[in-house]
Amino acid sequence: MTTRLVDESLFENGEFHGEDPPRLAGARCSACATVVFPRQNSCPRCPEGTMAAHVLPARGRVWSWTLQAFPPKPPYRPPSGGHRPYHVGYVDLGDVLVEALLAVARAEIRIGLPVRLTTVPAYRDEDGTEVVTFAFRPERDGER
Repeated sequence: MTTRLVDESLFENGEFHGEDPPRLAGARCSACATVVFPRQNSCPRCPEGTMAAHVLPARGRVWSWTLQAFPPKPPYRPPSGGHRPYHVGYVDLGDVLVEALLAVARAEIRIGLPVRLTTVPAYRDEDGTEVVTFAFRPERDGER
């Protein structure tokens, strides 16, 4: 089975090998050190600097979250079997908050929960290719 990333520009090398998840690729301003995700060509805070690639940390903490109980607007593609509610929220990665899927059980989810970058299936293309996206899951004790 073939697997690909939902959008290669969101990830550090734009590659997926199925082992460790690829790191998220943001950008940092050379003048004011503002970090953004996804990457962009100009700083949202100042006109002085240039934006350079900046790999984001793989670990963070849930800053806020909610349950996405209804299907989002297009271009959302529901998984086979239709839409199933899922958690979405902001993850604090230190220099930037990233909006992301949260692969966390309802009983575990809370503000401040330590989480780690992962990938999850998003949908299947017409040719059967599994398309994955990034998400954050609970960090387990002892993980590197």
